[in-house]
Amino acid sequence: MLIRETTLTVLDFETTGSVPGFDAEPWQVGAVRLVNGRVDPSVVFNSLVRVDINRPFNVYAPGKHHRLREEIAAAGEVSKVWKQLEGWVTGCPLAAHNTATEKKFLRQMAPMHQFGPWVDTLALTRRAWPKAPGHKLEDLIAGLKLGIRVRECCPDGEAHDALYDAVACAVLLEHLLTLPGWEQLAV
Repeated sequence: MLIRETTLTVLDFETTGSVPGFDAEPWQVGAVRLVNGRVDPSVVFNSLVRVDINRPFNVYAPGKHHRLREEIAAAGEVSKVWKQLEGWVTGCPLAAHNTATEKKFLRQMAPMHQFGPWVDTLALTRRAWPKAPGHKLEDLIAGLKLGIRVRECCPDGEAHDALYDAVACAVLLEHLLTLPGWEQLAV
C-alpha cells in the first residue's frame, strides 16, 4: 500500500527519561494524520499523561516538562489516555521518527494489541540523506527548511512537544514523498 494513497497516524511520545531506580515513562503523547501523503492539521491528538509529582525526571530529558509538572501530575492516567488514543493507533499504519520509543510505550499502554505496520522516518532519512550532518528530527526540519510548513500545521508548538514533533515528523514524511523516486514509497 502506497503511503500517498492511505491514511497514517504519525505519533510522538515525550518521556521522563531514565533515572536510577525509575524506568522511563511517557508524560505526553501527540498524533496527527497524514492523509494521501499530506499532513491534515485539523485532525490532531494531544494529551499529557499522569506522572507522579515526586517522580524525578532525567535532567537531560528534553521538553517543557519542568514548566508543566503540576499539570502532568493532574493529567489522566495511562489507562484513560489509552482509551482516547486507541482509535488513533489501532487498525492503521503508524509513523514516527525512530519508532522504538513509540513502539515501547504503545506496548506498555496496551500489551495485548498489535500495532503497525510502521514507517520510521529516521531510517528513511538516513537512506535519503546519508551524508547529512545529523538525522535528529529538529536538525532535519531546519536543514531542509521545513520549519514554515511545520508552523503552518502546528503554530503554537515547539520542538520536544509531542504534538509538534508528531507534526514535524509528518511534514518530513510529506516532503520525502515529493522527492524523485520516493513517490512510490509503501507502508
